[in-house]
Amino acid sequence: MDYKTTKDSDLAYFKSFLTESNILTDKTTLEGYGKDHTEDLFFEPSLVLIPQLTQDVSKIMAYCHLHCIPVTPRGAGTGLSGGCLPVKKGIVLSLEKFNKILKIDPSNYQAIVEPGVINEHFQNEVQLQNMFYPPDPASKGSCTLGGNVAHSSGGPRCVKYGTTRDYILNLEVVLPTGEIIQTGANVLKNSTGYNLTQLMVGSEGTLGIITKITIKLLPFPAYNTLLLAAFDSALDACKCVPAILNAGIIPSALEFMDKRGVELSTKAHQITFDTEQGNAYLLIEVDAFTNENLMPQCEKIYEVLEKHNVKNILLAEDTATKEKFWKIRRSIGEVVKKLSIYKEEDTVVTRANLPELYDYISYLSNTYGFDCICYGHAGDGNLHVNILKLKMSDDQWNIELPKAIRLLFEKCKELGGTISGEHGIGLVQKPYLDVVFQPIHFQLMQGIKRTFDPHGILNPDKIFNM
Repeated sequence: MDYKTTKDSDLAYFKSFLTESNILTDKTTLEGYGKDHTEDLFFEPSLVLIPQLTQDVSKIMAYCHLHCIPVTPRGAGTGLSGGCLPVKKGIVLSLEKFNKILKIDPSNYQAIVEPGVINEHFQNEVQLQNMFYPPDPASKGSCTLGGNVAHSSGGPRCVKYGTTRDYILNLEVVLPTGEIIQTGANVLKNSTGYNLTQLMVGSEGTLGIITKITIKLLPFPAYNTLLLAAFDSALDACKCVPAILNAGIIPSALEFMDKRGVELSTKAHQITFDTEQGNAYLLIEVDAFTNENLMPQCEKIYEVLEKHNVKNILLAEDTATKEKFWKIRRSIGEVVKKLSIYKEEDTVVTRANLPELYDYISYLSNTYGFDCICYGHAGDGNLHVNILKLKMSDDQWNIELPKAIRLLFEKCKELGGTISGEHGIGLVQKPYLDVVFQPIHFQLMQGIKRTFDPHGILNPDKIFNM
């Protein structure tokens, strides 16, 4: 694609409807928009535009379509696949000022928000009205709902409540050509034509720019209990996961943490807890609408744990302990990344195959000589594999490690899984997409991309090449 660089005439056009403070050209400022939380990657944009109105987004896209200027949409920049990196330079279009909760509708259990609303802020606001928005990524305190929609983000509570995809009813979207559309309707049932809403969810900003989101909400389950179970063996912990669900219990969270991840997280935050040290842990939460419904669930979980060589079980009996346990889990990714250059692989398999996946990761680690820390959403079969460079040579890291990652993804496919559960494909997973897709898949997706974005200007070089 023959992309154009931005010129003074382009800048003059954007200044005709955007204020000076919403057009960023200073090199130091641009640097922050050239990276996200993906490894150590950096691509500097030519300029950053920060619109506040849907009509302004429309003007930007129509102009850039006409002049073949690449546009990379951006939320909070917390992504882990390089999805918001401006690899073709051009314009970063930041949605950071689309940050309003426009409407909370208790009578219909719905809300309408702009894409720049922070996930945790939205959760807290709807909870004040006794409603519940379950998707809660580890970065919920900083990630935005627009970015969550773009990646169909998940989080610990997906095991019971599903991912972002399950809560999106309708979207206002600006197409790459500048047209503004509604993808669906603000109703719970919709069998009217192709489901453009679900096509947009998880499309990683390659098909359109989301400017409004209609979200389905649930009643808030006010009671919960949290268990921390320690195991001598990570395989025992993994085998325990399907057994809990087979016992008829659907936890609201079922998280796996290996020993090293827990040690790093507790040390970083100076947290201690009164349980025997294990080699692996499960963090198990159950919730309910009445307090009486909690203990029967916990009793069944205790029975399952004891059949799987559990070493110790600690019950979080107060809010402070619950928060401490969750901080350990949610902080692992953050503290791991401070150790070394890293790669995070977002593997996912059917949950019964999680023990075999973990065993294979250990085999690859020993064979290729890399160090890794594993944690993730065991209830979904979604395991995050953080691979650390540490003392690996550049050749080992750049040449040998990709071979190991490809083998890992091939194993995921063999076990009925795929190469990303919630982080998306973006830039860094793109070389491995052929592991799970046939040529016909690429042809279909490229055809969809061309229909929406005939000049290929929107978030170019993400997911696949045009």
